[in-house]
Amino acid sequence: MRLTRFTDVALRVLMRLAVAEDSEPPTTREVADTMRVPYTHTAKVVARLQHLGLLDARRGRGGGLTLTTAGHSASIGALVRELEGTDDVVECEGTTPCPLRSGCRLRGALRKAQDAFYASLDPITVTDLVASPTGPLLLGIGSGPPPD
Repeated sequence: MRLTRFTDVALRVLMRLAVAEDSEPPTTREVADTMRVPYTHTAKVVARLQHLGLLDARRGRGGGLTLTTAGHSASIGALVRELEGTDDVVECEGTTPCPLRSGCRLRGALRKAQDAFYASLDPITVTDLVASPTGPLLLGIGSGPPPD
């Protein structure tokens, strides 16, 4: 299973904010530049995470992005499920249904593997992801040239 770019960026934004607690809250643009992700993509991710209650975004002077309490304790498994959805790994019914769908065991095996993947992420929180050595590494990331 491969995560979408959206989910990848969302997890990295949450991790970056989790280690930004002792400094001035970064803006969406600063986070985008630091993570080397296009601003427009980061802005969409921030809007979704704000809608989910995982971060606060304040505009203007003294504004910026901060992680909420729910953001710190968010289960990575639950978050990935929310952002990726729980659709089957393979499409058996689609516009051209698979001729094996009535007796195939692949769909069930892949569903079981997907469930195990999410279950392995369930106990991990955003705070867990930024434990040393990751947190200090995140703090040391400087902004490079903005992406295209």
